[in-house]
Amino acid sequence: MGDRAAVTPSASITPVQQMLASGTGALFTSLFVTPLDVVKIRLQAQRTPFYQALAVESVPWSNVIRQSKWKCFLYCNGLMDHLYVCRNGASCVSWYKTPTHFRGTLDAFVKITRYEGIRSLWSGLPPTLVMAVPATVIYFTCYDQLRDFLRYGMGYQGSHVPLVAGGLARLGAVTVISPLELVRTKMQSRQLSYRELGVCIQSAVAQDGWLSLWRGWGPTILRDVPFSALYWFNYELVKAQLCKGYRVHEATFTMSFSAGAVSGAVAAVMTLPFDVVKTRRQIELGEMETLRAGAMKPSSTWLLMNRIWAKVRCISAPGFLPRVIKVAPACAVMISTYEFGKAFFQKHNQERDLQGL
Repeated sequence: MGDRAAVTPSASITPVQQMLASGTGALFTSLFVTPLDVVKIRLQAQRTPFYQALAVESVPWSNVIRQSKWKCFLYCNGLMDHLYVCRNGASCVSWYKTPTHFRGTLDAFVKITRYEGIRSLWSGLPPTLVMAVPATVIYFTCYDQLRDFLRYGMGYQGSHVPLVAGGLARLGAVTVISPLELVRTKMQSRQLSYRELGVCIQSAVAQDGWLSLWRGWGPTILRDVPFSALYWFNYELVKAQLCKGYRVHEATFTMSFSAGAVSGAVAAVMTLPFDVVKTRRQIELGEMETLRAGAMKPSSTWLLMNRIWAKVRCISAPGFLPRVIKVAPACAVMISTYEFGKAFFQKHNQERDLQGL
């Protein structure tokens, strides 16, 4: 009975309402998480100034070093990781190269707000939302629809349902968005107009086939699908236990927030090696794109996996804490806002039905 109560609310609202709830959650999450990543990037830029970062370029997994005019770095808005590319400092985002000396994270927050304005904490956010919000809407809406279909349409019961629905929903969202992220990287690295972009994509498809538009899809799937499967499995489990413990039929905002944070932290730790592979692969593909190194063959994803697994003890200890600090709050804010939105629409629909009687 408790298991059924945990999933029934999504069946009483429409897919459009689910989309609105997930879109609102995506905006709140990005507004909350983006300042943390902007500060992190600014601190990294301070430790490695732009002119030093451009001095040399090392090819991933080799000892080859050569002169480079490019720098790639990842920007996270709490929903997706986006690749930013800079050339000679001229085409780099201005907030990345703003010269300021920070003594630490808190000092960075204070100085950025004081000298650059509070809006600077959300620098670079609008362009990333064009893809991040639709991806999140697809992901969360598909999860609810798949979960309810598996339970009520096909009669499957048990804790494996969120596992399967979460993995499939993320697989679909990544597959849809992956080509758009590649297009964004091409536009940014080569400063193309939309007309030139069309020619560029046609040329890439003619040379490497349609699958070239999904370059980088593999390592993203290796991280995101296991993460999503583990996340939803743990989330539904923790939420059900909290509801049972407090003897309520539906989770409150605080319960959803807590369950989201716990499940996000667990999934982040368990998929850390995959996150390292995805990050390094994304940076490598970005460097290939900016260098236009068509003849340069990217490192095999499985080769990266084997080498990272060999060093998993080294990367786990220092690497899991920053990832958990970033992922857990983002998951908590996203799911609690999403559940709140669904509850709002559910109540709205019930009141409308009562008025119609």
